[in-house]
Amino acid sequence: MHPAFQYDRYLLKRQVFALTGKFRVYNPQGQLVLFSQQKMFKLREDIRLYADEAKTQEIMYVKARQILDFSAAYDVVDSQTGSKVGVLRRKGFKSIVRDEWEVLDAYDQPIGILREDSMALAMLRRLILGSLLPQNYDVLFAETRVADLKQRFNLFRYELDIDFTMDTTRRFDHRLGIAAGILLATVEGRQSS
Repeated sequence: MHPAFQYDRYLLKRQVFALTGKFRVYNPQGQLVLFSQQKMFKLREDIRLYADEAKTQEIMYVKARQILDFSAAYDVVDSQTGSKVGVLRRKGFKSIVRDEWEVLDAYDQPIGILREDSMALAMLRRLILGSLLPQNYDVLFAETRVADLKQRFNLFRYELDIDFTMDTTRRFDHRLGIAAGILLATVEGRQSS
């Protein structure tokens, strides 16, 4: 596995004022470990992650299975090995009120859930406060929390803390967690524009 995935904490930043979505992922020391720039006018989501901004080494990609799908499924693939890491599938109708995603393994078997923090806060965000109330997501395997993805309040860019520290047995693949963060930032970007 690439050394970019060895950390237990990351900061994901999405550049807001750009023609295409640019994502930068930093390690706890503030060093850039992953970079992505979405392509314009893609019918099907295809997000490529690189080791640097020059895009010299592709490390991972996240690709939608279909063009339009209310309950979209996104394959997460390790570019170095070509093997599928897992799948993130949005729960269509459930996500209208409170964002929820299924976390699947490489064989499309459910292993966990990614869920917005609470129904009440989700409703406040959607109906009244919008992006003024940052989102918070928990990743649960059974009822055990293995990761926390928490948006920082920032008027000028999207920032998301990705925290794996509670997963002491490292059951949750960090590649899948970072892909989840990028998908959340992508979906949030579309909802707020």
